[in-house]
Amino acid sequence: MTKTPDYTKLFQDMFAGKFGDMKAVNEMMQNAADYSAKFNKIALDAAEKNAELSNAWMKDTLTKYSVFTKTQGEPADYAKVATDVITAQAQAAPEHVAKFAEVAKTAQMATVELMMAAGKEMQTEMADTAKKVAKAA
Repeated sequence: MTKTPDYTKLFQDMFAGKFGDMKAVNEMMQNAADYSAKFNKIALDAAEKNAELSNAWMKDTLTKYSVFTKTQGEPADYAKVATDVITAQAQAAPEHVAKFAEVAKTAQMATVELMMAAGKEMQTEMADTAKKVAKAA
């Protein structure tokens, strides 16, 4: 039968710096945390803007529905009011959806820019490391 390996010694050695340059590991973790914070900011900004847009759309909708609080003279007038409200909502929907799309587009562009910056930084770091290894060899 096989035994489950004991990873305790491996992790102790790794964190004691026996398996490599711990400065490089710490730097890598810091860079990852920095990029994670930047990605989180993009996501939170987009969520905040979406919440604002949702709130504005709901206020707009409730304003349009306020016509239902008024008594109409004829039964047919209620149908006309309902038709007017539905028409106004249908006409406003594309504008509201376009605003949500703009937020998504902005977040997407910021994410792509951040990923491109991370890629360039990684490429530079790899080139520097390759130069150091070549000099050492």
